[in-house]
Amino acid sequence: MAKLYFHYSTMNAGKSTILLQAAHNYRERGMVPYLLTAKLDERAGHGRIASRIGIGAEADTFDDQEDLFAKLTARMAQGPVACVFVDEAQFLKPDQVWQLARAVDDLRVPVMCYGLRVDFRGELFPGSATLLALADEMREVRTICHCGKKATMVVRLGPDGQALRDGAQVQIGGNESYVALCRRHWREAMEDRPTPQG
Repeated sequence: MAKLYFHYSTMNAGKSTILLQAAHNYRERGMVPYLLTAKLDERAGHGRIASRIGIGAEADTFDDQEDLFAKLTARMAQGPVACVFVDEAQFLKPDQVWQLARAVDDLRVPVMCYGLRVDFRGELFPGSATLLALADEMREVRTICHCGKKATMVVRLGPDGQALRDGAQVQIGGNESYVALCRRHWREAMEDRPTPQG
């Protein structure tokens, strides 16, 4: 039975590596995966999903205006698709997550989404929030903070190397811009201070 999956984590947890391995497993068994990634993230090149460990694959792209149900319907009309893999799923619009859910239900194709849960301010991305609400199954991809605890947050670094507290939710970047931290060290980096009671 087809399902909508959400594999979520913070930066640098290996989401793209897991996606690429899973897609490879389908190909190895003679099945065809369909890979999608956000058009706005071209760090690995246009229409390419790449991992920090050096593996990559070509992918179709989506932008925030596309109807993904229509896109998947058109792709499946060209030939069988065993599974859809969506990288950078945090950039999906809520309507697009509903479109992917419809593809699972009506086209009976599994859709596996991989993305960030929260931004550098500790706030849910709209696409991730909708995936958390609609996904049939969710899996956390874990990574660690410099202290050894599980990292669940990310800070965005400014040119001076200090954590930024404000800015646009979306800014494409890698290790030069973002650091994964546990909640305690994220709070310290963001200079979180308890609000006095009274």
